[in-house]
Amino acid sequence: MKTPEKGFYYHYKHDLKAGISNHAYEVLGVGLHTEGNHEEVSSKDMLVVYLPLYEAFVYKTGKLFDVRPLEMFMEKVVKDGKTIPRFTKITDQKIIEELKNIKIEMYGD
Repeated sequence: MKTPEKGFYYHYKHDLKAGISNHAYEVLGVGLHTEGNHEEVSSKDMLVVYLPLYEAFVYKTGKLFDVRPLEMFMEKVVKDGKTIPRFTKITDQKIIEELKNIKIEMYGD
């Protein structure tokens, strides 16, 4: 079962014109739904846990985490007629450092 690595990601709706942290997230890990069938774990029982790095709904309502079903996080979507990943891992170290600073400003150390 493929799971995302910890790190920083852009959602496919990311628009750099709206800022470096627009639709940026830090993936913290993958959790298992506590009420799932743990004898036969499937991706349907798994949730990706991540932090928004912009003032999203969960941030505004108490600096909460986002969670999304693993299958949905890993799936591809169609945008402008092209099939692309819903989330793309950010590998540019300069962007990662800027997002780390934004995270500290938003959530503290």
